[in-house]
Parts: sequence; C-alpha cells; structure tokens
Amino acid sequence: MLKAAGVGVGHEVVVPAFGNVEVAEAVSLVGALPVFADIDPVTYCLDPSAVEAAVTPRTAAVVVVHRFGRRADIARLHGVGQRHGLLVLEQGESEAPYDEMAQRRQRAAYLDAKLKGVRTPDGGETHAYQQYVVRVPGNGRPDRDAFARALRAKGVECRVPVKTPVHRLPEFRRCVALPETERAADETLALPVDASLTKREMQRIVSACNALGGLLQPAF
Repeated sequence: MLKAAGVGVGHEVVVPAFGNVEVAEAVSLVGALPVFADIDPVTYCLDPSAVEAAVTPRTAAVVVVHRFGRRADIARLHGVGQRHGLLVLEQGESEAPYDEMAQRRQRAAYLDAKLKGVRTPDGGETHAYQQYVVRVPGNGRPDRDAFARALRAKGVECRVPVKTPVHRLPEFRRCVALPETERAADETLALPVDASLTKREMQRIVSACNALGGLLQPAF
C-alpha cells in the first residue's frame, strides 16, 4: 500500500513502536524512514496528538495499528492527515466470529468485575477483546514479570504482549521519548479470555491473580 501510494526514499512514515516490528520493516522496505510516535495509554494505539507532533516536511504517511481488539481514534488521526496532507493507512486485527466475540466480552466483563490488584482494560462498547490486557502496577518489568511467572506456576496461561518496543530494537533504535509506550511495555500482561474457557477456569484465573495482587501496590 505504501509503494502504491508513492511512498519511498526521502519520505518519513509515522508508526507505533508498541507492537510488532513488521510495520516498521514495511516502511523500510519501500525506502522510507519509520518515525515512532507515542500511544494512547487506554487504547494502546497511536495518540493523535503525538502523531501530529512527529510530523515534519518529509512525512508522507501514518500507519495506524488497531491493538488488542480496541480501535484507534481514527477520526482524529484522519484529521491530522487532512491538515498535513498525509496518507493514513490502517492495519487491523483478524476479527473473531460474532458469537465468539460475544463470549469473549462476557468473559472480559467477568474479569472486570472480579479482578483486584491489577488495572483492567477500559473496554468500551467497541472492544472486541482479541486480547484481555491488564496492567500490573509496580516499579516496572521485575514486578510484571514476577507476577506472570507466578500465574504460570498456578496453571494460568498469560503472556507479555509487547516485550520490547520497536524503537529499542537494534535495527530501529531511536533516541526518542515515548513514555506511554515504555510504561505499557513494562506493565502490560495478556490474560486468557478465549471463548472456550469454562467458568471454573475463569474462577481459577481470578483466584490466582487476586492472591498475587494483594502483594502489589494498589491499581492506579
């Protein structure tokens, strides 16, 4: 899509650093320079204000990635694109069938109501819960990672959704201030929310998390 739009050598493309490296790689493959902007701490998608602050005379496009089943503020991002004459591209996630999405939302609502000691996602009506991502409060990775190890020891599958932001990878290392991206990379943890989970399995997730959450600082 970038190549078809004429984006190439000498251009810059604003992309998120919180997520997969493939987006930045695609920008590099057409000869353009990926420029990283910070995320909104609620949606984990590009923050329109941060995108606008990253725009330079060389900026040709913005690649918006919808994250974890939550959509970016695409109306504001298109507004930024219109003001600066930029191409705004969207990369979505594969959507689950409607019935499965409804079940995921039910399980997410259960977790929202029961979990303590972690910060639950701000869902909203449009959240599809491709992943149920909480934040583990504390002083950074040691707390979140220890929490994850303890959950796995109790038989709860969980994973760190973004281990290293793209702007910290060797091939894309940038000296840029992305505080919300860094904080999200340090604190986020994806808990199971699959439609196949039984009520007993959901109770086990809550029991394991709440037993550990009492040892942490209160959720902010």
